[in-house]
Amino acid sequence: QVQLVESGGGLVQAGDSLRLSCSASGRTFSNYGVGWFRQAPGKEREPVVVIRSGGSTYYADSVKGRFTISRENAKNTVYLQMNSLKPEDTAVYYCAAGLWAGVDASTYDYWGQGTQVTVSS
Repeated sequence: QVQLVESGGGLVQAGDSLRLSCSASGRTFSNYGVGWFRQAPGKEREPVVVIRSGGSTYYADSVKGRFTISRENAKNTVYLQMNSLKPEDTAVYYCAAGLWAGVDASTYDYWGQGTQVTVSS
């Protein structure tokens, strides 16, 4: 199985940037799709960005143009570059991996524990 660990969260001001990392152990990412999801207090978990193993991507409209997903298979790591952060981006961010990765959280097999991102106004 795959074990995922997120890092890079923190407290920033509106307009600042963060880069989240998702590192895998147990086996490589190369054959898996990877998604970033987030969940704010009192809200449902929502997809942020997804990259399939074949290279296709999905970006939520709320982050398009501000967030970018990338992967370095040699390092077994996926990154989420987050620019121009807004208070509404505040949430716990989760990395997920699965062979059938989509916008629905149920399509993922493995999940990290999450990393907190807080954006002050």
